[in-house]
Amino acid sequence: MSHPLFEKHRATLENALKAIQTRGYWAAYNEMPSPKTYGETAPEDGKRAFEAHLGQNFDLAQPGQAAWHGAEQSPFGIALNVQYPVCDVQALIDAGQRAMQAWQAVGCEGRTGICIEILDRLNKQSFELAHAVMMTTGQGWMMAFQAGAPHAQERGLEAVTYAYREQSFVPAETIWEKPQGKNPPLVMKKHFELVGRGVGVVVGCGTFPTWNTYPGLFAALATGNAVIVKPHSNAILPAAITVRTIRTVLAENGIDPNLVTLCVSDKRETTQQLVTDSAVKSIDFTGGNVFGQWLIDNCRQAQVYAELAGVNNIVIDSTDAYKPMLRNLAFTLSLYSGQMCTTSQALFVPANGIETEDGHKSYDEFCADLARAVEGFLSKPEVAHAVLGAIQSTDTLTRIEEADSGALGRVILASKKLDNPEFPQAEVRTPILLACDATDEKSYMEERFGPISFIVKVTDTAAAIALSERIIATHGALTAGIYSTKPEVIDAMTAATWRSKVALSINLTGGVFVNQSSAFSDYHGTGGNPAANASYSDSAFVANRFRVIQRRYHV
Repeated sequence: MSHPLFEKHRATLENALKAIQTRGYWAAYNEMPSPKTYGETAPEDGKRAFEAHLGQNFDLAQPGQAAWHGAEQSPFGIALNVQYPVCDVQALIDAGQRAMQAWQAVGCEGRTGICIEILDRLNKQSFELAHAVMMTTGQGWMMAFQAGAPHAQERGLEAVTYAYREQSFVPAETIWEKPQGKNPPLVMKKHFELVGRGVGVVVGCGTFPTWNTYPGLFAALATGNAVIVKPHSNAILPAAITVRTIRTVLAENGIDPNLVTLCVSDKRETTQQLVTDSAVKSIDFTGGNVFGQWLIDNCRQAQVYAELAGVNNIVIDSTDAYKPMLRNLAFTLSLYSGQMCTTSQALFVPANGIETEDGHKSYDEFCADLARAVEGFLSKPEVAHAVLGAIQSTDTLTRIEEADSGALGRVILASKKLDNPEFPQAEVRTPILLACDATDEKSYMEERFGPISFIVKVTDTAAAIALSERIIATHGALTAGIYSTKPEVIDAMTAATWRSKVALSINLTGGVFVNQSSAFSDYHGTGGNPAANASYSDSAFVANRFRVIQRRYHV
């Protein structure tokens, strides 16, 4: 008999299975904060739920608690003052291991049903999560709602769907009968048990604490593993809300809630102790190259799924929609002040300019036109604040100041500080555009996280495509783009992205942007270049998180 929650969510799972097969548009959760979907009182209820956390201890009743800690600084300047439990790392690992046996016994369908129930509960908390994401990351409200809640939940559901599909390929048992000619056949019964690899650790990032956490969290959970969530020190609250909800649903279904715990610490040594423990068999990480590479080099007992830095880029050859192209680029470079792992940093433009439906545009004309497009797009304060949000870290502010000084290239558009009347302490900065030559590789050929982009002058389009490919193969990228009216140019760029293994967007001029990724259709990352060794989501993202253990005997 199927688990009741599997039956409850069977239709959702079947639609998700169809979606990952067809890759067409499908959404499980409404991305718009509509009272019709979430309830008439949901906006106020969610805000009150968020505010109720402020200045309080966030109790999770976890084992090994020894202290409280919390030092989140909101980019919008509001006081958070939430304290979280600090627990002994070994106690969390031991508790997770003990809980795995009962989680294994629930079976693939039971785990799948419970995971989708958890996501359903989280979806009902979308407004609470959105406020938590907004106030810890600096995202504007709409992005915080969409990326922080329904889009993150869909990435989690996508991982659960792949996990179910891969596990469902394995039969629970079979009769094996081998003919022996005139002699009686050999007959054996074989059983196949799906067993989680071990404790999973998910190390969160400071800019997308749910969107980048849910794939690994639910991939590990759905495949039978305990999970310890180690959030970024400045974005703990969204992770804590998530873990509390997971623990509640687990307990309601007779599963030890210590299957999923939160690990909070202000010491890197604690994280290193956690991730190098022999019981930890998978690690999901999003963040900088230094610690990401340390994980890969030092956590040999675990499979590390790492999303690291990259240099996303766009080749601009020609266009028959010049102004729409500029508007699309202006939005791309402005969204969340460029604090996205998918934001384009380098735009490659031929030295002799580009052809458009408005006539030839020189390199300098393109630079000036793009600068005007960005300024125009952000000219209304309400639009600017909604799109830009706030700068998440002081490191990003330092990078902006360096770029504004002209040390990295000729300043085409300087970054401006905007005052947010609703949040006077928020650090809001507009994008900076820099012009440089392709030979100035030290300037543009490393990730400069934030609203910093380079318009790189290249010899010609062929050189631009070759440079794009070399950067991606050497430094990595999650996104690449091409604007061209020539099929042979698009074909050449397509072939280059096959070799360098990066997703390509072609001639985007409408309401889709190169730095956006849609669950169930777009693969986020390929696992084929240095920016990421895994993809959200594909079979490889889940299949190595469980093992099949068989037993057999004569019948």
